[in-house]
Formats: sequence, C-alpha cells, structure tokens
Amino acid sequence: MSITAAMPTAKQRPRRTRTKRVSALPAIKLSNLLPSHIDLRDPLKAVLVCEDCETWVPITGMQSEVQKLVPHHTGKAHVADAIHCRSSNRRVEFDMTIPEWRQALTDAVKEASSRQATVVLPKAFSAQTDRTLRSRAERTPAGRVADWNAVLPRVADADKNRRLVPAGDAPVEGPAVPLAPQDVEAHDRRQAELGKQYAARKVATTAA
Repeated sequence: MSITAAMPTAKQRPRRTRTKRVSALPAIKLSNLLPSHIDLRDPLKAVLVCEDCETWVPITGMQSEVQKLVPHHTGKAHVADAIHCRSSNRRVEFDMTIPEWRQALTDAVKEASSRQATVVLPKAFSAQTDRTLRSRAERTPAGRVADWNAVLPRVADADKNRRLVPAGDAPVEGPAVPLAPQDVEAHDRRQAELGKQYAARKVATTAA
C-alpha cells in the first residue's frame, strides 16, 4: 500500500533572493498598475500586487540593475497549497519615480473621496397640491373643528346605512340557511364524541 505525502503549504515570501533566473514573461510596468497596488514608501522593501495571483509580493534587486518579483506561491503562506506562481522572478520596470507614484496615489484618493451619491431631488408639487397644502397650513384649530362639524351629517348617514340589515334571511335567489341540525340525535352523538376526544387529549397533555 503506497503512502502519498500531503501537499506542502505555501511558504513565507522572502524579501531578497540570490537566484539569477528571470521570467520570460513581459516586464511589469508600474505605470500600468493602480497606484493603490504599489507600495514604495520604503524603497528597499517595495511591494506590489502580482497581476496573476493578485497578492502582495516583494520586489527584489532594488539596489541592482534588475528588479523582479521574488519567487512566490499563489496562496496565503502556511495556509494554501504550495502552487508556484508563473509571475515569480518576473521583471519590474520602474517607469515612474517615487514622487510620481506618491502624486498618482494622492490624486486617486482625492478622486475617490470626491465621488458622492447622486442627490435625488424631490418631485415638484402641482399647482393644485400646492394650494391644498397651503390651505391646510393656514387653517386654525377653530377652522378644523368647523370642517369636521360640516361632514358629521354625512358620516352619520354612512354609519346608519352600514348598520341596515338586508331584507330576508338569505341573499337574493339563494337558499335559506338552516338554523338547527337536520338530525338532532346524530348531531348530539357527534358532539359527545368530540367532547370525549377533547377530554382525552387534555388528560394526555396534563400527564406529559
């Protein structure tokens, strides 16, 4: 029975490497990256976001002729599988200076902060609505009482009509609704059975 070794996890990305290998992929130009994806605050420990694995990777060779990304894995160190990123040892072309990067970062922050949600303007009132609102605002308590007293007769008539009972004991052309069971004995037996079932359920619930 063969034993398969577990997949090793990604290692911590080193700051400096001694390898002379250079990736065959085109060089990464800083001007093509977002200013927020570059960190040149400490030039000797510069980092940027890798275009392939989208993680922060240190730049090595800051004091030499060739600057490149250090060999790294695609996942988080000591958590994800050790999968080699194809942008390892990829050259980095510094086509912008540190002051230019700082200015680009400042401009990006200002542009983001200046973005605001669109203000929704209230819909203009029509002339009739405007007159109605103005008349309501100008009314006094005494005027409101007078208005209410003026509609009281109509309210009373509506209540009176709502309490009226239609003539007859059923809707038009409908059968009369029976008020007593057709088979009184069968009805009593059914009620007795339901009473016993209810009593049994009540006793079972109390015992539980």
